[in-house]
Amino acid sequence: MYQYDQYDQRIVAERVAQFRDQVRRRLSDELTEEEFLPLRLQNGLYMQRHAYMLRVAIPYGLLSSKQLRKLAHIAREYDRGYGHFSTRQNIQYNWMELERVPDVLAELASVEMHAIQTSGNCVRNITTDHFAGVAPDESVDPRVLAELLRQWSTFQPEFAFLPRKFKIAISASADDRAVVQMHDIGIYAYKNAAGETRLRILAGGGLGRTPILGTIIKDDLPWQHMLSYVESAIRVYNRYGRRDNKYKARIKILVKAIGADKFAQEVEEEWQHSKDGPATLTQAEFDRVAQYFTPPAYEKLADTDASYEKHLLEDKAFARWVSRSVHGHKVPGYAAVTLSTKPGLVSPPGDATDVQMEAVADLADQFGFGELRVAHEQNLVLPDVKKQDLYALWQLAKKAGLATPNIGLLTDIIACPGGDFCSLANAKSIPIAQAIQDRFDDLDYVHDLGEISLNISGCINACGHHHVGNIGVLGVDKDGSEWYQVTLGGAQGNQTALGKVIGPSFSAEEMPDVVSRIIDTFVANRIEDERFIETLSRIGIAPFKERVYADKQPRERAEA
Repeated sequence: MYQYDQYDQRIVAERVAQFRDQVRRRLSDELTEEEFLPLRLQNGLYMQRHAYMLRVAIPYGLLSSKQLRKLAHIAREYDRGYGHFSTRQNIQYNWMELERVPDVLAELASVEMHAIQTSGNCVRNITTDHFAGVAPDESVDPRVLAELLRQWSTFQPEFAFLPRKFKIAISASADDRAVVQMHDIGIYAYKNAAGETRLRILAGGGLGRTPILGTIIKDDLPWQHMLSYVESAIRVYNRYGRRDNKYKARIKILVKAIGADKFAQEVEEEWQHSKDGPATLTQAEFDRVAQYFTPPAYEKLADTDASYEKHLLEDKAFARWVSRSVHGHKVPGYAAVTLSTKPGLVSPPGDATDVQMEAVADLADQFGFGELRVAHEQNLVLPDVKKQDLYALWQLAKKAGLATPNIGLLTDIIACPGGDFCSLANAKSIPIAQAIQDRFDDLDYVHDLGEISLNISGCINACGHHHVGNIGVLGVDKDGSEWYQVTLGGAQGNQTALGKVIGPSFSAEEMPDVVSRIIDTFVANRIEDERFIETLSRIGIAPFKERVYADKQPRERAEA
């Protein structure tokens, strides 16, 4: 994995010292809160409902066991013993004390981490596939390109004050696990017929108040021009993006307003001034970064293991866990493993305690090469586990509360912290998620239902990505009360789609029944082993809507 050089370390150390002085001046009232606000945002520090929240960057979701132990230490010593993994592969601490934040940043710097550009109107954390480097279906390792983007975008002076925040994702696998279509700029890397790496560039994606999927603006870009082309696209956005209304300031609004073809033309014209300039990547620069992503010392193993196969046959609980949590690997005899942070009522989706983080770090060392990943779905991934070790790993993961076999199923809910913490939220997310998980606590039944994604956001900012959930739930405000709007038909991956609102919103108390009725409709209309999204596509929303609202009186409804 990537390691800081002297320039990285110096930049981060100087930022820590700078922010320490800014905090000192704020605490002594030399800086007003208004003056301090942009300074703290540049360091990932938000003021939330009860306390400061610190968002720590985890570039492309990649962590070492040493770094995860440091995150556990910070949770224990500076927060309330846990952290929340987000859909942008970062971690958030919800109970920060302002005077101690510089010490936290110094702790992070000691393990090559920071909170720079995790907030503010700048290029945010670059994300990619959480199986990058080990996925059997990838054409190239996207981590190298993601790291090049990270280095280019960090403290990029021209783009430090964009009209709004800017998010970039890159994928290189047959199955897009980075959801590139819902990003401001999405990049899909592939090999052409000649075996050359090419990039497909999409622009104008995003969720929030106006959800829009990105449009292809360049389909055959040589990888050497990635930075110069992305730079040109952001430059066009920086020039023409609206600054008078933050709700209309994202690049998706600009692309929609002028049209994707016109936007692509503008980018192409801008690019002609820089396509062969200093931002052009060389093979030497690519190789410099690629050396940090060389494969670890894999053993030469058979693709099957007798003890593993024996446990699969004899232990049904283990077999169930394997069916949901164990994934293919490009190296024979190895597998990637997803550890679930969605146990139900025990803890909110995406949360991990300091003890759990340390347990995962131990598992990464014992069963891998000291490396792990944060998934877009808020779970944790061990990328390099020998198949012969899977049974022992499973037993330890169970003890740590990280082996719920629900990956990709209904109770693997994506949820933002919502109104319990976030000052922007209109409604709570966590209680709704846990009430639904409690309703569907029968794992046999949940497994029989097959793959279903359920995403919950506490407000229109869509941090829970509700728009692309097969079932989406959005918290809305109705006369000072919390209500929940439901969408159906969203999807992520190669067939990314935006869900459609089924009708008037529901109270918090109704939500478990609403989801039950949606599932009952699916079960009643399902043909053989159809997935939920397949049944929905075949029969349409009408049967679901009819069943959900069948017993609902008009006086109980609240328009979303």
